Formats: sequence, C-alpha cells, structure tokens
Amino acid sequence: MNAQRFRDLHTGPALFVLPNAWDAASAAVVRHAGASAVATTSAGVAWSCGWPDGDRLPAAEMLAAVRRIARAIDVPLTVDVEEGCSDDPADVATFVAALVDAGVAGINIEDGTKPPDVLAAKLRAVRAALGPRDLYINARTDVYLRGMASGDAGVEEVLRRAAVYRDAGADGLFVPDIKVIDEVRRVAAGAAPMPLNVMLVPGLPSREALFEAGARRLSAGIALSLEAYATVGRMAAELLEREAPEVGYGTLNTLLDR
Repeated sequence: MNAQRFRDLHTGPALFVLPNAWDAASAAVVRHAGASAVATTSAGVAWSCGWPDGDRLPAAEMLAAVRRIARAIDVPLTVDVEEGCSDDPADVATFVAALVDAGVAGINIEDGTKPPDVLAAKLRAVRAALGPRDLYINARTDVYLRGMASGDAGVEEVLRRAAVYRDAGADGLFVPDIKVIDEVRRVAAGAAPMPLNVMLVPGLPSREALFEAGARRLSAGIALSLEAYATVGRMAAELLEREAPEVGYGTLNTLLDR
C-alpha cells in the first residue's frame, strides 16, 4: 500500500516535489514542513554516516540509516541506493529486498558510468527477488550528469536506455541535469508511460513549464544537505571568530575520505 501511495503521487495535477533528507531528524523536519513523501540523498546519507559520496557507504550502514528514517516519518519513503551497493545483481536484489522489508516504498538506482545492461540485470534480479512485494523503482541514467552526450544525441541515448530499463522492470526514469525544456518534452514523451523525474539544478525551467513539458517529479538532490552543512560551517566559524570555510560537495568528500 505504501508503494502504491507513492506511485499515485506521480499522477497529480502538478509536479510532484520531493525534498531529500539525509537522516531521521532531517526526514522528520521535511515531513513537518508538509512533504507528502520523503526521499533520501545518497550523498547526504553517506556524509551523515561518516563516508564520502560515490558508492563508498556500506550496504549495512545505509540499511541502518534507512530504518531510522522510516521510523521517524509517516509518509512514503524512497531511497537513493546509488548503484545498489554492489556490482552483483543477486547482492543488489538481497539488499533492496531488505529495504522493502524496512518499509521503503521506492528506490532510485543508477547506471553511473556502466553500460545499460548492467543496471538492467540488477533491475531484473530485484523484481525476481521481490515477487509480489511492491516497490516503485526509479531508474536513473547519468547521460546528462556525466556529460556522456547532450542535445539530440543526449535525448537519443537517454531514450535508448529508458527502453532497456523499462523492459527490465523500472517504473520511472530519473535524468539528473536535463534542463532544456524541449529535451525534457522529448524525453518525457519517449519514456512514457514511465514518469520523468528531473533534479533541481541551476537554470532549470519553472515547475509549471516542466509539468507542461511532461515531467512529473522534481527532486532536490543534495541541495538541502549541502545548505545544512554549509550553515554549520558558517556558524561554527562565527563562534570561533574565524573566516567561514567553503563547504561544498568536494569539501565534504575530502573531509570524510579517510
């Protein structure tokens, strides 16, 4: 039922907006602010557990963090699992099944720099392991985010991958860093019936324009967690009477890379 509630949020009369939390307290605050569902940011969860972003957080630690988050909220929770914490489809399936047992309604799982068939194998393994248990799977492709292609070539490559992931069991398509409205429109139409998820990035069109173009979900990504850690740095520096340090994605990864 939780997964169906989450699925239904993609079919409303306006863009479904998902703030991304990184621990139980931030998730509770996001819910308190009025969110109808909560997403995790993989980077923020990794940082909160003492690890740099980039598939470094062990699956057991992510699962423990997710259990704490799920306990703190009463709305559907979707979890960014990066590449599934493993290259082995069977291990990914076991991990995702444990997340579902913990109360997770959805996941994001990405292709990263790997060929599409790698993610497709993981998707098939997850669906087989879940059986009748429901889960909204958002397949993320990093074609735009990693600069693999852009313009017409970007749209074509995204749609090629979307078809592979749809056939392997994905429910939705996440294309971070896509922001040209005509490209959003073409990807949304070509990926149907999978709802298109875009990410909050500089230069992104208005919510109304995105919805009109066919996008159905907007994720905050790391924006909230980065702002929170930057605020800690600034306030700590004020207390210490020092110049505020730069606190960004690279800074946090460097500080935690031990």
